[in-house]
Amino acid sequence: MDLNLKQEFAERWARYFPGAELPVAFFYASDPGSVREAAAAAGHRCFIGDLAAVRRGTPLAFRAEALTCGGAQRYLGFTQKLRPNFEYFLSCGIPGQLEGERYKQSPALVTEALKRQPPFQAPGRWLVAKRWDVLEAGDEPFAAVFFAPPDVLAGLFTLANFDETDPDGVRAPFGAGCASIVYWPLQELRAERPRAILGMFDVSARPCVGPNRLTFAVPWPKLVRMARNMEESFLRTESWKKIMGRIRTASAD
Repeated sequence: MDLNLKQEFAERWARYFPGAELPVAFFYASDPGSVREAAAAAGHRCFIGDLAAVRRGTPLAFRAEALTCGGAQRYLGFTQKLRPNFEYFLSCGIPGQLEGERYKQSPALVTEALKRQPPFQAPGRWLVAKRWDVLEAGDEPFAAVFFAPPDVLAGLFTLANFDETDPDGVRAPFGAGCASIVYWPLQELRAERPRAILGMFDVSARPCVGPNRLTFAVPWPKLVRMARNMEESFLRTESWKKIMGRIRTASAD
């Protein structure tokens, strides 16, 4: 982690997004060091809910055993397996046996969609999550994730497209809440020009965030460019100052 970048971004974020929540950075590690291990839940628990403590400033390290949701284990790279009858679980269910979430029209559609979402192997035993202000020199994040309301999202979206000719500098792929902040940003790292991921549309995960929050996940190379572009971008205009005032007022509420 470039500590100069960390400081510069923090200063610019406070200037142009006054009072807005700092992003959470993610990286894999073979040893979490002094970062506290996330405790396993007694029953099912959504990974997005676990991040509430991280968003408040407490770093956490997650390993497979701490994740009681099979989706989180898969989309964080700790398993390549799916629950039995997953294609029915995500769609219509099985009468008398399994309630379906009805997020896809049919089991066959789920099967085809999964071909476009191949599993991956986590590059480390631990997934570490830290808020931006507690990152250290030895950390190597692959993405930073903003939990943001509409006005902040508008700024991030516009900044993400500032140095792009392609109009699709931001994607909104279908997936679980954890997929939108870990799986899809990692997939974008394969591209020459990684795109940001707009997410947290997962109806099952939404109770774990506020009603006016979505996520904006930025692969690290793109985050570096966005941070360096802030000073010459629209953020210095009168148009943005009007939005800044609303962000400041909302943050004070």
